[in-house]
Parts: sequence; structure tokens; C-alpha cells
Amino acid sequence: MNSNIMIIVIIVVFIALIFALTNGLHDASSVVATMIACGAATPLQAIGLASFFCLLGALLTGNAVANTIAKIVTLPLEPSLLPVLMAAMAGAVVWNLITWHFGLPSSSTHALVGGLIGAVWVSGGPGNVLWGFHELLNGHLTGIMEVCAALIISPLLGFGLALILQTVLSIALRNAEITINSWLKRLQWVMAGLLAYSHGGNDTQKIMGIITLALMAVGLLQEQVVPQWVKWLGGIIMFAGTLFGGWSIMKTLGYGIYDLRPIHSLNSQIASGSAIVLATFLGAPVSTTHVVVGTVLGVGTADRYKMVNWNIGKDILVAWFITIPSVAFVAALCYYPLLWFINLL
Repeated sequence: MNSNIMIIVIIVVFIALIFALTNGLHDASSVVATMIACGAATPLQAIGLASFFCLLGALLTGNAVANTIAKIVTLPLEPSLLPVLMAAMAGAVVWNLITWHFGLPSSSTHALVGGLIGAVWVSGGPGNVLWGFHELLNGHLTGIMEVCAALIISPLLGFGLALILQTVLSIALRNAEITINSWLKRLQWVMAGLLAYSHGGNDTQKIMGIITLALMAVGLLQEQVVPQWVKWLGGIIMFAGTLFGGWSIMKTLGYGIYDLRPIHSLNSQIASGSAIVLATFLGAPVSTTHVVVGTVLGVGTADRYKMVNWNIGKDILVAWFITIPSVAFVAALCYYPLLWFINLL
């Protein structure tokens, strides 16, 4: 293999890992925000727990989500695909850093999908994006339509599960002593581990799919199977991002939506973990942040809906609509400078 192409592959992997790091910064906050807010764990305890189980999720979960992400791009698997992947991830990284700085709970998944759309569009035209419109008319979800459906349905599913759990447990525990809170806090350690595991399994696979595409484009892989070293690398970087945490986003989720008590946090974790595990099993890439926001809104609605800060929900809705086109635009702007840089090598 040409040494210059190998250098470009290394750059692609490096940018992918930067994206994984920013993804960890974003979604670590979502995983632990509620248990910190209700006093079940200190920030350092919660982040340590989330980091460990996030790494396990990245290593032990299958490749279904990675395969879904990889199928969005219909460009030929050849070295010309590398600047496309670089531009897509560069746009997503820029967006993640901006929203992380301002404490906005946006979706890294939306950002990556937007980056892929923008980079593929400017490099080869919209026909090289697997939109999935025709397949949808025939009753099949694939491509961008599959991703968007997962991103819409998962927060709604989390909201519904959390609402039901909060309603049922509030009735079941209405005569319980206040000491029940200590048990609810202990249970949260188990459920936070499940949520972190599901987050690592779903979110890390997205970047695994990108790296796998890059390796296939230069002939280092002959089939769409994520190598074990890619899993370890992605998991470790996501672990590092989780350790750094996103304290501003954590504050928004833990304190800005509803006044959370242990029962609220536990129900939010159960609902979030269940929704993300199901999505990962089905190969659907989802946003951990948006699922957790949905569950916090769900427990608040079941308890005292008038006390819920619905403005956060509106902000999420606005972010949902602007993230993909905004990142697509940034990625499109990045493509030609990156192509020029590659041609210099």
C-alpha cells in the first residue's frame, strides 16, 4: 500500500477518535446527570462507574449499529472515500465542541449523520446518500430514514416508559417510609451501569462503522466486520471522554428540567437503559442525550407536569431540526480544504 494512503487512513482514524472523545464528553453527562442530581452518587463516583461500563459496552456489544451507519454512504469503497469521511467527522466534531461549550444537550448521532450527508453530497452528489425514501414507501426502513426514525422514536419511547414507571411506582410506594430513598439510591448504581453499558454499546459503534469504512476503502478489510482493535480503541477513547464529563450539560439535564428525587432518577435510568438496549439490539443508532431528556420529561410529567421546564424540551426540538443541516453545511465546507491537503501528501 502507498505510504501516503496509509498516512491518510491514520488521519481518518485520529479524527474519528476525536469525535468519539467529544461524544463521550456529551453523553457521559446524560448517563450520570440524574443520579448526581438526586444525591445517589458524587460526580466522581458516577463518572467512574459510567466510564467502566461504557468501555464494557463498547467491547462486548455486536456490530449491528456500526453496520447501519456504514450503509448510509453509497460511494465506491476506494481511497477517494477517505476525504469524505474526514470532512463528515470534522463537521460533527466542530458541532459537538460548540454545543458542549454552551451546555446544550444536542445529539452526537445527529451530528455524525449530518456530517455524512454534507460530505457525501458535495463530493459525489445527493444520489450517493442512501436516503431510503423508496424503501420506506415499500414498508422497509433503511439508510437515512432508518436513522431518523430511530432518533425520533427512541426519546418518545423513553418518555412513555418513564411516565408509566413513575406512575406505577408512585402508587406502589405511596405509603413507604422515607428510608426507601436509600434503597432507591443503591438501585441506581445498578441501573446507571446498565445505562452506561447500553450507551457504550450504541454510541461507540457509530465511530466503529466509520473506521471500518475507511479500512475497507483502502483494502485493509475485505468484509464489513469491525476488527477487535477498533473496538478497543473506540471504547478506550469513549472511556476517556466519559471521564472528562460534560459538567455544563450535566447541570442542564440534572437540574434544569425537573426537581429530581431518587425515585425519579431510578425510573429515568430504567426507561433510558431499556430504550437504548432495544435500539442497539435492532441496530438503530440513537442519541443517549435525547433519550435521557425524554425520560426526565416523562417522570416529571407523571409527577407534576406543571413543574416541568418544557423550554428544555423545546430547545431539544429546535436542536433536532437544526443539527443535521448545520453539520451538513460545515462538513461540506470542510471537504475541499481537506481534499486539497490530502493531494499535497
